[in-house]
Amino acid sequence: MYKKVFIVCSLFLLLMVNPSLADQYGFYKITNNGNPDVGAQLYVEVTDAGGGQVRFEINNSGPVASSICDIYFDDGALLGIASIVNGSGTLFDDPATPGDLPGGNLAIPPFVTTDALSADSDSPVEANGINPGEWAAIIFNLKAGKGFTDVIGFLDDGGLRIGLHVQAIGTPGGSDSYVNDGDHNGEVPEPISLILLGSGLVGVGLYRRFRKSK
Repeated sequence: MYKKVFIVCSLFLLLMVNPSLADQYGFYKITNNGNPDVGAQLYVEVTDAGGGQVRFEINNSGPVASSICDIYFDDGALLGIASIVNGSGTLFDDPATPGDLPGGNLAIPPFVTTDALSADSDSPVEANGINPGEWAAIIFNLKAGKGFTDVIGFLDDGGLRIGLHVQAIGTPGGSDSYVNDGDHNGEVPEPISLILLGSGLVGVGLYRRFRKSK
């Protein structure tokens, strides 16, 4: 009896694990305005939001003082912005002003912002931007026939790029532009996946302990 219960529960929990992953990408600097390079503390986490949508969460992990004030997207599988999710301390709206990534022509190939695929922080822009320890997310509707794997494929091969204009950098307080590097920083299982997977493994462990005690 116990054997069957353990096996059924364990298999159920393991099969219920959510297979979706969050893909992280870093950024590199394309301008050189004499400011500290904060590329190592900038990253975007890309997740499948379901229903033909993808979420891009832009993060500034610090510690160097800086504020991501403008976010731009260059082509890819994206149709249009569905919503913007502001984290604590951030306030973004779309589209961004200016309409193109400052210094975007210095990227290889040149970064050309797709019409209406941008957002910027409200005034005061530096205070409402993404400062160290903060984040903001943009959820996009995808083009017909496109899915999460298409977005990741475009990010990997450069068919979709993300540009950031960062202000108030370090002591000079200047600005620079960054573009995602196209390389995965890692694939991170979503928390619910870890919880369910852990539960399934616990069930298997309990069954093994019960069997040994027989």
